[in-house]
Amino acid sequence: MEIILGSASPRRKELLKQMGFEFQVSVSQVDEKYESSMPASDVAPYLAQLKANALKESITADQLLICCDTVVIENNQILGKPINENEAIQTLQRLSGKNHQVMSAVCMVYNNQMISFKETTEIEFKVFSLEEIEHYIKTYEPYDKAGSYGIQEWIGHIGALRIEGSYTNVMGLPTHRLYQEIKKLKA
Repeated sequence: MEIILGSASPRRKELLKQMGFEFQVSVSQVDEKYESSMPASDVAPYLAQLKANALKESITADQLLICCDTVVIENNQILGKPINENEAIQTLQRLSGKNHQVMSAVCMVYNNQMISFKETTEIEFKVFSLEEIEHYIKTYEPYDKAGSYGIQEWIGHIGALRIEGSYTNVMGLPTHRLYQEIKKLKA
């Protein structure tokens, strides 16, 4: 089965590679906007499907298209990618000492069928000092990451008190669930 990953995310590429899959990358040019009234739990599935719809005409029936979106949710609000250092600091201060959820949605297209699923992981962070937050942002520049952090980076190693659910989901791709869904397609 030929796989097309509809994502430019370096973390998704690395995870799919670590799963043992060979794939090509094709990125949609869709505007990733959603209605502000949309419930936070619907945003990732909506955006994953938006990306898949934009790319599905470019694949053949025997190719598997995998599109994803990941959001960080705190108190039913989406915490997006920070636009600058100040916003990253504010986001990490907001997450400091609290629980939040990371939801990844996957939309696959294969043999003219669309298959969608989502996974949610609950994370509890320790209380971060301002110095820890500033060090992390200056060192890792998390401007391409929802919620202003990467769980696989320093701040995740020193700050994640509890992770309930898929770790790779927090990185942007729920690999266990994806593997199960791909196996179903091959059956």
